Amino acid sequence: MPTIIYSQPDGTSTEVEVADGGNVMRAAVNEGIAGIVGECGGQAMCATCHVYVDPQDAASLSPVEDDEDEMLDCTTAERTEFSRLGCQVKLGGPVQRLRVSIPSDQV
Repeated sequence: MPTIIYSQPDGTSTEVEVADGGNVMRAAVNEGIAGIVGECGGQAMCATCHVYVDPQDAASLSPVEDDEDEMLDCTTAERTEFSRLGCQVKLGGPVQRLRVSIPSDQV
């Protein structure tokens, strides 16, 4: 099963297994991971599932699409080149392990 490692601003980490096709936001909400809100339920209409993808993992992900790019301009925490909306990052296929850092602020 694919695995996501969520790193908190305080340095703690939580590892979660997800089904193929699962996304970073839904897995976090299901597991009660602090810092991932997912207000819009995964429709890329808010930025409350903003994460920073580990630079070593970024190239293996699908590219940012227009809706996600627009919402990333609305994040509370600083947007970086490794910013993604967790609802748009799916695991499975070539992406079997992913490390993300949760920003200190979401809303």
